[in-house]
Amino acid sequence: MHFQQVQQAFIAHIKDPQHQPAPQGIEARRMAIYRELFFNNVQGFVSTAFPVLKSLYSDIGWQQLIRQFFINYQCSSPYFLHIAEHFLHYLQQDYQQQADDPVFLQELAHYEWAELYLATKPLTDAETPLSIEQVSQHPLQLSQLCMLLAYPYQVHMISTAYQPATPGDVQCYLLYRNTADEVKFVLINQLTAALLHCLQQVPGSTLSQLVAQLQPALPQFNATVLEQGAQAILQDFAAKGVLVSFQAGQNSLP
Repeated sequence: MHFQQVQQAFIAHIKDPQHQPAPQGIEARRMAIYRELFFNNVQGFVSTAFPVLKSLYSDIGWQQLIRQFFINYQCSSPYFLHIAEHFLHYLQQDYQQQADDPVFLQELAHYEWAELYLATKPLTDAETPLSIEQVSQHPLQLSQLCMLLAYPYQVHMISTAYQPATPGDVQCYLLYRNTADEVKFVLINQLTAALLHCLQQVPGSTLSQLVAQLQPALPQFNATVLEQGAQAILQDFAAKGVLVSFQAGQNSLP
C-alpha cells in the first residue's frame, strides 16, 4: 500500500472507527491513542465554544452530534479557533436536524459562535472613540468589535430551564466587546436595529444623514422627534464604545 493510501486509511479510521478499518501495520494501542486524541480535541473545543448548546444534550447525544460533524465535515483550516466556525457551518449547511434536537439549534449555535468570534477577534485598525458630545456632528462608524444580530428566539435566555418550542417575535441584539475585552449584548428594538443597520450599510454617515435615511420608513415621526431619539440612542452606544469616529477604508460590522 502506498503512503498516500495508508494516510487516507488512517484518516478515515480516525474519523469513523466503527465503519472504517485501521490501516495495517499500526499497533492497535497506538491507533486507539490517535483516535481518542483527535476526537477529544475536537469535542473539547466545540464544547467550550458552545456551552449552552452542549448543556441541552445528554453526554451521549452530544458525543453523537460531534461525531457526525467529525465524520462528515471537511475542515478547511487547521486552527482550533476555526473549529467553532466549521461546526456552525456544518449545522447550517449539512446537518439534517433530528426530532430530538432543539428547534432553535442553528440560532443558538450562531449566537454562541458570535460571542467567541468577538472575544477573539483582533482589532486590525486603531479606532478613535467618540464622546457623546461629538455624536451629533461627526461622521460615524460602528466599531469592528460589534455585531448586529436578529433571531426568532430569545437566545440570550435559553437554558436547560427555558427552551422555546416554536419561533416568536424577532429579537434584535447588538453584541459588542468593551474596553475590558468582555463580550456584552444589548437587546434592542427594531427602530434601534434599523438605525444601526443604516450605519452598518453606510459607514461615515452623520446623525442627520441617518435620520434622513430612516424618515421614509417612519412617517409617523417628524424629523425633529426622530433625530432626538436617534441622537439619544447613538450617544448611549458611544458611551459603550460601540460608536467610533469614521475612518475611510475601515469596515465596521462583519
